[in-house]
Amino acid sequence: MAFLSWLAEQKIQEAMRNGEFQGLPGHGKPLVLEDLSGVPEELRISYKIMKNAGLLPEEVTLRAECVTLEELLVTCQNSGNAVTIEGKALETKLSLKKLRLQELLRQRGFESNAAFSQYSDKIRERVTGEDN
Repeated sequence: MAFLSWLAEQKIQEAMRNGEFQGLPGHGKPLVLEDLSGVPEELRISYKIMKNAGLLPEEVTLRAECVTLEELLVTCQNSGNAVTIEGKALETKLSLKKLRLQELLRQRGFESNAAFSQYSDKIRERVTGEDN
C-alpha cells in the first residue's frame, strides 16, 4: 500500500510540474470544508448524498420554516400595529408547523431524548443567532 501512495504522490507532483492543475475552477482559493462533526459517523455518507441531492429530512425543513415564521411574527409585532389578520394567519401557520414537528419527533422517539434536546437547542441558537 505504501508503494501505491508513493506512486500516486509522484504522479501528482509530475502533473503539478507540467502545469496540469493550472486554470482549474477554484484554483488558488481555499477549500470549503463541511463540518460534519455533529452528524453520527455511520450517517455521514447518507447525509452527504441527501444534501447534494437537495433533500432534507422533514423535521429540518419544518424547523427552518418555524424560524422563518417566528421572524415574520416578530417583524409584524415590531411594526407597532395591533395584531393584524396577517399576524394571526402567521401564528396559526406556526402552530400547525410546530405540532407537525412535535409529532415527527415523537414518532422518531426524540421528544424524550436529553442528548437530542441539547443538540436541538444548540442548533436553534446557531440558526437564530440567540444565546439562551
